[in-house]
Amino acid sequence: MRHREKNCAYCQKSTEICYRIQYDTTQQWQLVCPACQKQLKKDNPFYRYGGTWKAKKKK
Repeated sequence: MRHREKNCAYCQKSTEICYRIQYDTTQQWQLVCPACQKQLKKDNPFYRYGGTWKAKKKK
């Protein structure tokens, strides 16, 4: 099984789990790590969740 990771669009750190979210007025979807998602979600009227990306896919 290959090792898959993505970089967080907010902090640029490599992660095995990303959340697809919108968090600003541009309404563009971004993949962010769990730590950034928690930070960006708090008291944000533009926050919108759009799914989870995982390195290990279900079979």
